[in-house]
Amino acid sequence: MNDVEKTRYINQTRQWLEQVVIGLNLCPFARKPFQKGQVRFAVSDSRNVETLMQDLFDELRMLATTPASTVDTTLLIIPDQLDDFYDYNDMLDLADALLEQEDWVGTFQIATFHPAYQFADTEADDPGNYTNRAPYPILHLLREESLEAGLASYPDPEAIPERNMDTLDNLSEAQWHSLFGGLPGARR
Repeated sequence: MNDVEKTRYINQTRQWLEQVVIGLNLCPFARKPFQKGQVRFAVSDSRNVETLMQDLFDELRMLATTPASTVDTTLLIIPDQLDDFYDYNDMLDLADALLEQEDWVGTFQIATFHPAYQFADTEADDPGNYTNRAPYPILHLLREESLEAGLASYPDPEAIPERNMDTLDNLSEAQWHSLFGGLPGARR
């Protein structure tokens, strides 16, 4: 993968983060580190799960050795594999095992995003799935300490999923198409 391709993947992911995650306030904790330039966008050029796990390890190790004031969180973009959501979901067991193996449970957490993200017991076109839909498979590497600080300072964090559903339900057809029209199963 060349630098032009990597830049394109990063730019598309950055646009999604700005317009969807921050723009719709789906994650009330995303704006601050983004505005401070503390969000790292990394692109995995792996084409198999083994090399992806090495890329994930490298990114987690980088976070472990870098102050949060420099890089608070990383979006690891995976453009060349795991197009099938079920394959992506299966890979998450390996990602969790890596956290355990390296004794990073309680230090880092992995949030997940995929173009065809589907929560258990939902239909593919359920609007709630779009809270975790992104232009590419992504592993969002979060520092537990930063997440806990955000949750502690946010009133009623348990209401975030319901508020997100209301936000998505109240989008106009034009807004929906603009934000999600290119994703698989996009409705409206």
